[in-house]
Amino acid sequence: MMRRLFVALVASVLVATLSAVPAMAQHDGGILRILHRDSPGDMSIHEETSNSVITPTMGVFNNLILYDQHIPQNRPDTIRPELATEWAWNDTRTDLTLKLRAGVKWHDGKPFSAADVVCTWDRIRGIAAEKMRINPRQGWYTNVTGIEAKGPQEVVFHLQRPQPSFLAFLAAGYSPVYPCHTTPAQMRTAPIGTGPYRFVEYKRNEYIRLEKNRDYWKPGLPYLDGIEFTIVPNRATAALGFVAGKFDMTFPYEMPVPIVKDIQTQAPAAQCVLSPNNLSVNLLINRAVPPFDQPEIREAMALALDRKSFIDILSEGKSDQGGALLPPPEGVWGLPPDMLRALPGYDGNVAQNRAKARSLMEARGYGADKRLAVKLAARNVPQHRDPSVILIDQLKSIYIDAEMEPIETAIWPVRLTKKDYALALNLTGSGGDDPDIQFYENYVCGASRNFSGYCNKEIDALVDAQSRETDFAKRRAMVWDIDKRLQQDFARPIIFHPRSGTCQQPWVKNVTINGNGMYTGWRLEDAWLDLPAVGRP
Repeated sequence: MMRRLFVALVASVLVATLSAVPAMAQHDGGILRILHRDSPGDMSIHEETSNSVITPTMGVFNNLILYDQHIPQNRPDTIRPELATEWAWNDTRTDLTLKLRAGVKWHDGKPFSAADVVCTWDRIRGIAAEKMRINPRQGWYTNVTGIEAKGPQEVVFHLQRPQPSFLAFLAAGYSPVYPCHTTPAQMRTAPIGTGPYRFVEYKRNEYIRLEKNRDYWKPGLPYLDGIEFTIVPNRATAALGFVAGKFDMTFPYEMPVPIVKDIQTQAPAAQCVLSPNNLSVNLLINRAVPPFDQPEIREAMALALDRKSFIDILSEGKSDQGGALLPPPEGVWGLPPDMLRALPGYDGNVAQNRAKARSLMEARGYGADKRLAVKLAARNVPQHRDPSVILIDQLKSIYIDAEMEPIETAIWPVRLTKKDYALALNLTGSGGDDPDIQFYENYVCGASRNFSGYCNKEIDALVDAQSRETDFAKRRAMVWDIDKRLQQDFARPIIFHPRSGTCQQPWVKNVTINGNGMYTGWRLEDAWLDLPAVGRP
């Protein structure tokens, strides 16, 4: 007997509720103007790893299922129907059957069907004839043995073993359904979806424009006529434009604490939310490049980190220390503070840790008279450059002279995927707050985003074991053990988990900033503008 998680009645009630909302106070019309921090490499969510892509394009698409866009913490109980109206597991929890919505059309007028779902995930799994340029989420679906279309409105995912997190994969913003009749190359430049907005144009270094999908399958939505993202790489310039009323929103999770304070002083009516964003600032060490193939060198660099200094300088003490998973309370799976403090380098005794680090370096032949010179790759955006400056200064204390090498966003993921670096300051974002997303994407042997080349078969076995566990408390204990071991192995030394700001003008309505879902909350189908009678300033 199949266990129903949601039924068609729930979906119909939800859609009816959304379509009934305009009677309350919502206004149709207007262009939502959002700042953008840089020029993305392309417009294809499935081939990119940054919110520079997913934030402006998530509204072009739909998922099979999706996290509730107005609950600020993603959890299993906040998953809602989208292109799937209902879904169910078989008794062994190895077959997931999804009933699909009828009457949905792609933006070019062609009908959506189960064939599109099969095509999308065959491409992600790397078994389709047409290959993606890069495929960062292929590792999410290694447990899938096949995807079967049962007619145009039903699809079945076949798994080789139970996997409680599988719904989290499908609900992530990184999991839209693509049309079967387009190529990966087309989706990079002119994406076609079923979502509330149609892609209009991307002009590098200038803007990304979306327009209202007037044939959207949710009646009455979207409210907005369109969304325009204006590319302004300089934070100070962006903040000035926002304060002057030229923009309705800053780029999500972009503004550091000092700039947020300035904005709130100069524009007191602005609504700014300071939140974590489910990413970590970390040090990538290419284990194949000498001398970083030596575990003592990697340990020394990890011990040299003064995490509190990063947090104090960059966020006035507002950010958090943590392991691979987002720390509580926003994070569901992160290490508790007592476990964290017991890990090497997390005890706060910087002088003692650096003394040990220098001893490790000296044992490898380095010292005051023989220093190690190296390039530190960093994406050429402030979130990467700013902590890189602090990291370079701290590494000097253990005889390492690093020079920053700024890399443009368009080629950053390619450089990391090819392991074309020795050291890199990286921001690792998680497509959802679930251990499987973090571990299978970034840490297991051969994972698509395991940029440092870390490989521990024992850890891989533990990752598989926690992935099968259906009891939450047991699984979380297993996850904590894995996270501890990753930090003890210096797999990808975590520096800190940042908190940063998103600011909205008071006339922007119904946009919720998520505390553990940086990549999941940008459908914006029911956002609206309550503009003053005189219009914008």
